[in-house]
Amino acid sequence: MSAARDDLKGRVVLVTGGGKGVGRGISECFLEAGATVVICGRGRPETLPAAGGREAVFVEANVVDQAAIEALMDGIARQHGRLDVLVNNAGGTPFVLAAEASPRYHESIVRLNLLAPLWLSVRAHALMQAQAEGGVIVNIGTVGAYDARPGSATYAAAKAGVLSLTRSLAVEWAPKVRVVSVSPGLVMTEQAHQHYGDDAGIAAVSKTVPLQRMAQPRDIGAACVFLAGAGAGYVSGTDLLVHGGGERPSFLDAATVNKT
Repeated sequence: MSAARDDLKGRVVLVTGGGKGVGRGISECFLEAGATVVICGRGRPETLPAAGGREAVFVEANVVDQAAIEALMDGIARQHGRLDVLVNNAGGTPFVLAAEASPRYHESIVRLNLLAPLWLSVRAHALMQAQAEGGVIVNIGTVGAYDARPGSATYAAAKAGVLSLTRSLAVEWAPKVRVVSVSPGLVMTEQAHQHYGDDAGIAAVSKTVPLQRMAQPRDIGAACVFLAGAGAGYVSGTDLLVHGGGERPSFLDAATVNKT
């Protein structure tokens, strides 16, 4: 992190959905690294992410609206003169069984979690290619892209698309723009109770993680800062799993022999 602070000092970073949850942790880590951080969302958070005596800059923008994306990027170019790092963090889904959701719902989930990162990346790429230093795009994925995720099937499929997009864009836009992804596992955010239940549910779920806890948003932020810095200068087109060791295989508990 100390090396990344030198690399990123004075750089301009856009974190979509950077005012809450995982996005807030990402924003705080980049602020600590000395970057100028711009966050966007449909509504201004009650408090802005802050660290190192500085606050993030908020811009109201709905990332599923292409006109809003154009205005956002034009504003960053006009006000800051550059964009060094884009973190495509905005996204998410409620728990909905696939057969019980409407076509409109499925389309909205794909638009938010796959098409919006694509549109933002294309626009960021145009700015970064014009800079001598190029830039870095960090896509936030999920471990759900690798496994079955009943109740969030469309979201997981969209995020799997993001991982594929990461690999393809890394080839198309090299060498000036690096494209990487970070896939979190279970994260303790302000919405964790909606996904895992009460405190007892949170504790029980945490025990399924080898490191015996959920990630904190800043765990994801630290990974993003590393990938955006010069220390990861030869890292592109790949996904970093930040999941505390993954999930304990269920067969270990079901088996009657070879207990661990």
